[in-house]
Amino acid sequence: MRTAPSPVSLTVRLLRGILRMFGLETAGRAFFHRMTRRVVPMVSETSKCRARLAPYCTGYGLDLGFGGDPITPASIRMDMIKPYADYLGIHPVQLGGDVTDLYWFRDGVLDYVYSSHVLEDFVEVELVLSEWLRVLKRGGRLVIYCPDEQIYRKYCADTGHPYNIHHVHADFSLAFVQRALARLGLTRELHSAPRVEIYSWEIVVEKL
Repeated sequence: MRTAPSPVSLTVRLLRGILRMFGLETAGRAFFHRMTRRVVPMVSETSKCRARLAPYCTGYGLDLGFGGDPITPASIRMDMIKPYADYLGIHPVQLGGDVTDLYWFRDGVLDYVYSSHVLEDFVEVELVLSEWLRVLKRGGRLVIYCPDEQIYRKYCADTGHPYNIHHVHADFSLAFVQRALARLGLTRELHSAPRVEIYSWEIVVEKL
C-alpha cells in the first residue's frame, strides 16, 4: 500500500509545477547542480556502481541521462540537449531529448538500457519503464541504479547534502520499482540489491 504524500513531497511537487509552468524546470535542475557542486565532490553516481553493473551493459545500448559519465565507453549517450550534469566534461551528448520518449528507436532493437538516478524524477514510473522496455530486444537487459528516497532524505538531513527537489515519490525504492515492473509483466529479475553505496539500490531485469 502506498503511503500518503508527506509535506516535503507535496512541497517538491508544487515547486516542480511552478518551474514547469514558467518553462524553468531545466534551469532549476541546473541551479541545483551548481549548488551541489560547491559542497560535494564531483563524483558521478554511475562511478559508484560501474564495477557491478557494467557487465550487464554489453552489445548495443543506451545510457539514459548519462551526466557526462557513461556506464561504458560504447554506450549511446542520451541526455537533455543541455545537460545539467557533466561530471567528466569529455563525453558530449549523442542523443538530446526526453528519456520518456525514445523515438529514435524501433521496438525491440537494443541489447540494454541503463539509467542512473533518473527514474525517481518522474510521476508516471510505469509509463517510463514501459518505454524503456519497448526498445529492448527479447533477452535485453534493463539496468537501473537509483536512490531509496527515505534513506536519501535522511542522508541529506544528517549530512547537510543538498536535497534534490526533483524527486517525486516519497516511497520511491527498489520495492516500488519492482512492483511497477511486476504490473507490466514483461521481465524477469536477474539481480537486485536494496541498499548499496549509502542511499542507492540497483536492479537488473531481462525482457521476456
